[in-house]
Amino acid sequence: MRLSSRFRRWVRYTLIIGVSVVLAAASYVVLTWPDVAALARTNPETTAFIERARSQGTDVEWRWVSADSISTDLKKAVLVAEDLSFFKHDGFDTHEIRIAAREAVQGKRVRGASTITQQLAKNLWLSPSRSPTRKLREIALTGQLERHLSKQRILEIYLNVVEFGPGIYGAEAAARRYFDKSAADLNPEQAARLAAALPRPSKWNPGVESRGYEKSVSRILTLMEQCEWLEKWL
Repeated sequence: MRLSSRFRRWVRYTLIIGVSVVLAAASYVVLTWPDVAALARTNPETTAFIERARSQGTDVEWRWVSADSISTDLKKAVLVAEDLSFFKHDGFDTHEIRIAAREAVQGKRVRGASTITQQLAKNLWLSPSRSPTRKLREIALTGQLERHLSKQRILEIYLNVVEFGPGIYGAEAAARRYFDKSAADLNPEQAARLAAALPRPSKWNPGVESRGYEKSVSRILTLMEQCEWLEKWL
């Protein structure tokens, strides 16, 4: 009896501690969860990725501009480079996910399957970590972005916060830094050069020489010519 009673007390205390930890974690998530809907009417004051760069001592260049102040060529270049089905999906591109899963099973280098909305959620509030917990938060935030914001607004925010080079965030800062002009005045080739930087901005950007980068620029320019239909959304 003594052993049984002690065991029951241990189980009870363990359950209490476990429940307390779960409740504390849930409370933290609720209290720190971002107000996604507010982005429909207000611009973000910073992002998780920008703050991470600053904490690492990086000098950040960032200047917000409206969607009307970003060239259609850059919008098109980013769409064909990162998420051609952006205006057709609800935040998740199931076709790309299936391809990525098949390539992973075949042992090939896995291609990126994240949509622009998913990338935006990660840039605004999360980290580069690949942990399951971060991925679940990304999925939830992606769904909220798609529910509360228009596609045009999601694209506008994305183009203003994504990194185009080491410490260079947003289309305006990138256009000024690399081409000494505003984002509104970018031509197709300049737009393609910025879009090609997005997968690996520290290594691929208009300030470096790379055969892989040049191939990506060429591919994006070709796709831009083939996807004139995108302009009706822009």
